[in-house]
Amino acid sequence: MKLQYKNQQFQLDAVEAITSIFEGQPRQTSMSYMMDIGKEKNITLDIVNGFKNADISLSDSDLLKNIQATQKKNGILTDNKLVKMSIGGKDKNTKIDNSKDCLTLTVEMETGTGKTYTYIKTMLELNKQYGWSKFIIVVPSIAIREGIAKTFESTSEHFKQAYGIGIRHFIYNSSQLDKIEAFASDAGINVMIVNTQAFNARGADARRIDMILDQFRGRRPIDVIAATNPIMIIDEPQSVLGNGSKAELNATRVGLAKFNPLFFINYSATHRDNYNMVYRLDAVDAYQKHLVKKIAVKGIEISGSNASSGYLYLESIKEKPALKARIQFEKLSATGNVVKTSKLLDKGENIYPLSGEIESYNSGFVVSEINAVDQFVEFTNGQKLSVGEVVGNTNDEDLRRIQIRETIHSHLAKEESMFKREIKTLSLFFIDEVVKYKDYEAIDDKGTYARIFEEEYENIVRDRLTDTLLDEKYRTYLERELESPEKVHAGYFSIDKKGKSVDSKIKRGSESSDDISAYDLIMKNKERLLSFEEPVRFIFSHSALKEGWDNPNVFQIATLRQSSSDIKKRQEIGRGLRLAVNQKGDRQDEQSLGENEVQQVNVLTVIANEKLRILRSRSSIRNS
Repeated sequence: MKLQYKNQQFQLDAVEAITSIFEGQPRQTSMSYMMDIGKEKNITLDIVNGFKNADISLSDSDLLKNIQATQKKNGILTDNKLVKMSIGGKDKNTKIDNSKDCLTLTVEMETGTGKTYTYIKTMLELNKQYGWSKFIIVVPSIAIREGIAKTFESTSEHFKQAYGIGIRHFIYNSSQLDKIEAFASDAGINVMIVNTQAFNARGADARRIDMILDQFRGRRPIDVIAATNPIMIIDEPQSVLGNGSKAELNATRVGLAKFNPLFFINYSATHRDNYNMVYRLDAVDAYQKHLVKKIAVKGIEISGSNASSGYLYLESIKEKPALKARIQFEKLSATGNVVKTSKLLDKGENIYPLSGEIESYNSGFVVSEINAVDQFVEFTNGQKLSVGEVVGNTNDEDLRRIQIRETIHSHLAKEESMFKREIKTLSLFFIDEVVKYKDYEAIDDKGTYARIFEEEYENIVRDRLTDTLLDEKYRTYLERELESPEKVHAGYFSIDKKGKSVDSKIKRGSESSDDISAYDLIMKNKERLLSFEEPVRFIFSHSALKEGWDNPNVFQIATLRQSSSDIKKRQEIGRGLRLAVNQKGDRQDEQSLGENEVQQVNVLTVIANEKLRILRSRSSIRNS
């Protein structure tokens, strides 16, 4: 598969919002300067010239006029003064104070609308119109960094056809100093992607960018980069500039100043600070323009938590080959323990004897009606249970099992309809503790959630395969991994120094995955993950994927943990907002599907646990 790209008006508007700010700036090719070639003995260097961005020739008043005109055009409240971001400060190591205020522009784009694509195109236009060619993208995490690098690769041919030139991009690595040399000495468009840990983390190796290095001919990498006067793009500035302790934030701002930026452009859907907002595409606009998926929510609510009420959970109603209801209830095992079991029940069946005569079911729990139209079951005692509803005693593991089960049900229902359209369906779980998915104390390394998932997946798939009306091609697809459900799910988490997965809240200075194949699949090979040939369809993560990573074919997101803020909730949901693509890489947008169908196909279902309420009255998993 090859992802297809096309020009979209809202992205063109976002690009113009930046380029229009410099109207009146003369176009200058990258300015040549004599590079610091360092200490080199007995070697004649071919590279002695570097290339840097020309200074902004416009006055602050000219810039403000252009900003105000752009804000007015885009329906944004106009600023009455030019707002600059304060960066720099006193470096603890050098004792040098490099404080300054720097021009900063803000672009707000809803997650899933292609902001990375937009700022790559912005770089090309800034080069075309004004000659600027040196750019640095600053990111807060490895997930975002890898996602950006992947977008550069996948859009390379698309942009080269449009502009006739390519972009040389690389991820900063302190051990690959030759790429920094090339960044400074090449006259073309050059982009460096760097995460904040590279210049503000503690520890000698993490701060190599500031060191005089023998292997770099006695130079500091930061000095070679700073000489290019780069334009700096901050991706997710609320994380780069707005999180962490005061000491960490000061270190970030001191570090940013060392790059000697020409100006900043901040891109995010969830800004904390507004520096000269020039373009805004918020969640409402994106939805109304059919640029993102519609969101449906399933929130679990529980009723009847007293001890006299037997535990019941109506999983599903099956119409073929005969009308039955799959109900989960408690039963006495052969050893006398109470365990949960799931059975397909006919009208007239009594749960009391099936449970091993547990007393809480000895009060009229005989199935009196199974309603496939309104999706409920009624018992002779008047108890009515809707599909997805839970009554009786429950614990945290019960609730998580229900969430996982509901996610699988939702996934398979969506998958069957999308399969006919040649669209692969993916689901994403956010979990509270890594050990619940990856348990190194277990023989097979599987945590509670992994075990629950595989149990539920196998049971639900076997149930669906009994449907005689199931499409034969889809049936074959379901049967492919039925005997090995571990193949359909994978996890991506941060790792500790011993190579074991940890909760991402523990700061390590770097993130990765202990499973290299899962890391490559989830972070680097989006096209493979979107292919029907790849069995993985369910992804588990703690918080390493909360921002930066997204996949257009995520149709279900289950939050098996509590989110602490609205921004984090939006970031999690944002992983599935992008419009889906088919097996040819074609985006399933309004142009492809039409206005009426685009948000029938593109629906993101969130299986949430955020508002679990213990109610005395009946309740259910509901769509809203």
